[in-house]
Amino acid sequence: MAARAYWSGQIRLALVSIPVEIFAATKAGAAIRFNQVHKPSGKRIAYEKVVPGIGPVDRDDIIKGYEVEKGHYVLLEEREIEAVKIESKRTLELVQFVEADEIDPLYFEKPYYVAPKDELAEEAFIVLREALRKARKVALGQLSVRGSEKLVAIKPCGKGLLLETLRYADEVRQGRAFFADIDDAKPDAELLDLATALIDKRTAPFDAGEFENRYVEALKALIAKKAKSKSGKAIIEDAGEPASRGGNVVDLMAALKKSVGREGRAPARKAASAGKTKAGGKAATTKRKRAS
Repeated sequence: MAARAYWSGQIRLALVSIPVEIFAATKAGAAIRFNQVHKPSGKRIAYEKVVPGIGPVDRDDIIKGYEVEKGHYVLLEEREIEAVKIESKRTLELVQFVEADEIDPLYFEKPYYVAPKDELAEEAFIVLREALRKARKVALGQLSVRGSEKLVAIKPCGKGLLLETLRYADEVRQGRAFFADIDDAKPDAELLDLATALIDKRTAPFDAGEFENRYVEALKALIAKKAKSKSGKAIIEDAGEPASRGGNVVDLMAALKKSVGREGRAPARKAASAGKTKAGGKAATTKRKRAS
């Protein structure tokens, strides 16, 4: 089934308009979803919409309201909200271009793919994509979708464009207040060298496929075990804490030296990946021997 567009409209750069469609770049991953259940009966708990002093109400009688003062609301119908005219509902105006590293990662929210809507839009779309690539810039604009106007950044992504929604300034907390009590002193040079060596040994190309959600897997195992159990008793498994991670570091120098000494060249990953790494390492070693 074809993916449904998150937003459809046009990107505008000065007098040039490019019809595009925007699609979600992410999807829900593996997750365990729990329901609230009434323990004595084993039945799922349902929730009703109620008004104090009146009781349950019909869904058709529910309307949106904005509280202007305690207990007093301005009531708005959906058609009134939909009628609010904002140009960004259908047009994403590119108003500014910035260096990619100018945007603090704190502001990035969610990624989306942008594709031309039809063949007629392709030429202008490709020109915009390659111009951004050549200039090494990110385009900024705003679009209105699902009841809010989003600040967005657009950059080349393969044959298409990647749009990332950004948080507004009033949605981001400044870190200064949280870091105010941290000492300004520079670290000991030897300690810094040891920590850098440890980072170097654990450095490898990023591959999201190398990591799995271990908590979800552990929950699945618990659910499977509980489903087979006839007793109905709680199953508590204490994973414990590795000895090397218990308590605070007393001797940082000794801990870093020991860590550097026991580290391999790549980080610990999934068992299947480890096998591939070993095989790759053997092949590389053989090639080096032949070369010498």
